[in-house]
Amino acid sequence: MLDINRIRNNKEEVEKALLKKNYKVDFTELLNMDSLRRSKIFEVEQMKAKKNAVSADIPKMKKQGTDVSHLLQQMKDLSSTISDLEKDITSLELQIQRIMDYVPNTPAEDVAAGDETQNVPVRYHNTKPEFAFDAKDHVTLCDTLGLIDYKRGAKLSGSGYWIYKNDGALLEWALLNYFITEHIKDGYEFILPPHILNQECGYTAGQFPKFADDVYKLTENDQFLLPTAETALINLHRNEVLKEEELPKKYFAYTPCYRKEAGSYRAEERGMIRGHQFNKVEMFQYTVPEKSEEALMEMVVKAENLMKGLGLHFRLSKLAAADCSFAMGKTFDIEVWIPSMGIYKEVSSASNAYDFQAIRGSMRFKRAATGKNEYLHTLNASGLATSRVFPAIIEQNQNIDGSVTVPEVLRKWLGKDKITI
Repeated sequence: MLDINRIRNNKEEVEKALLKKNYKVDFTELLNMDSLRRSKIFEVEQMKAKKNAVSADIPKMKKQGTDVSHLLQQMKDLSSTISDLEKDITSLELQIQRIMDYVPNTPAEDVAAGDETQNVPVRYHNTKPEFAFDAKDHVTLCDTLGLIDYKRGAKLSGSGYWIYKNDGALLEWALLNYFITEHIKDGYEFILPPHILNQECGYTAGQFPKFADDVYKLTENDQFLLPTAETALINLHRNEVLKEEELPKKYFAYTPCYRKEAGSYRAEERGMIRGHQFNKVEMFQYTVPEKSEEALMEMVVKAENLMKGLGLHFRLSKLAAADCSFAMGKTFDIEVWIPSMGIYKEVSSASNAYDFQAIRGSMRFKRAATGKNEYLHTLNASGLATSRVFPAIIEQNQNIDGSVTVPEVLRKWLGKDKITI
């Protein structure tokens, strides 16, 4: 959530920044309501001060034999007026909250305006594979090598699900072990969070209320299945005040991710490219504001290094404002090359939410130099999602005989250097 003080002091600047996300807004009505709310709060405070002063005098006047009946009636009337004003304040606060809940984060100054067509490739890694034979897509290869059972996955759960089996299951588990090992080595704290979360988690993450229909809801307890471990990790310190010397806090978590967004947005997005359930390791940091940009680049490089270790061809892209998600102010995507599709697909998004999520979740730290509480900055990055890394390995590392070469960093978990029929 944006800080309303920022909107009060820089209305036009914030409105202009949001236009970069293709979000057009006029905060005049919001600020009028906010002004009215503050004036009513001041009025209530004045009335309460008067009530307290008179109420303190009434016992003394009674002792002196003074008739206080008119004062008692005045205090009764004053209490009724205060009650009505407080109801007005609550109503205004709810209206303001409803508006603020749907306003996205502003993009950073160095983020380009526009949609995904304005995304900028920053750098490319490793060589794009070229084949001296008719290369196959990952669906065909996984079926031939017995790695994935798409038909039985659909039989069990419907379209958008699959079953890992044999070397496919081992390869998936090897990827997760590789990611986990690297994050532990780099000093991140390993978390295995619940997969079922409450509504506050979705709100703090910036996914609710705007995107509440994108998750799988559990109707009994008003809970939902997490769409990403970020939704859990952002809530670890909800409603807390951390010490500055504790920061940064660096976490990573492994979870499956459950999303309704699956489906064939593109005809070629078959197999594992888009699904309702997939595995992901997620990095997360809580930092002081002046260190958040440094933390973002740390996580970008970490994600890139994971991909470099796998020997895959990929690129890093800086997203334009409208392609950044609702809660994020800056995002870099790590995108792997899928030969059969002839395009790059995202395997990691590294993002800085700045104080947007911290405001929603009331997460602060106490500044050692001043003793004042300030909002934290929060950042997240996939490290990595497997559902596109897996097919990229299968396609980029395929051989003329139909086998697939296992990346060297994964061989200790598979016990082989090639997957064959």
